[in-house]
Amino acid sequence: MTPPRRSALSLHTLLAFGCATALAIPSYAATLAEKAKESGCVNKPSVVEGETYKCMTKSGAAAYFNVPGVRGVPDRGGQQSSSPAGFPKVDAGTQKGRDAVRRKVLSDELTVEEKLLAEAKAAYGNGAPPPTQEEKEIPQKYSERLAKLRQAVVLHEKNVEALKKELATTR
Repeated sequence: MTPPRRSALSLHTLLAFGCATALAIPSYAATLAEKAKESGCVNKPSVVEGETYKCMTKSGAAAYFNVPGVRGVPDRGGQQSSSPAGFPKVDAGTQKGRDAVRRKVLSDELTVEEKLLAEAKAAYGNGAPPPTQEEKEIPQKYSERLAKLRQAVVLHEKNVEALKKELATTR
């Protein structure tokens, strides 16, 4: 009696399942150096966040990879992160002043943008501004003006929303 032959499809299915399973199981034995080599890194990987690292490849593209079990907390020997040599430093008082100026500029921009929004809404007239004499004669001009007025209202609404969001994130 001969053993039953397996079809090529089921063999391929088994191989695909096995490969997918092998890829889905993280290799905890892999070190940071091994993962960097696998990713084609040409420089030392840097921590992005947690167990995620980033490096540059030969082509100049950034490569990202995870190293499970290796926490991305660089050992700095108790030092704070340092800036590159010659990088300008700002003291806390100066930064507070800059933040205050930024907040003031954003607040002023918001006031102006809210005023422009109110004017745009008034000009739009809830979608039915009175047509001019020329627009009565050429209805296409009226619909063009109406579209421009509607765009202006939407633009100012978006600007107000963006400025409010930015102001909410200021210190």
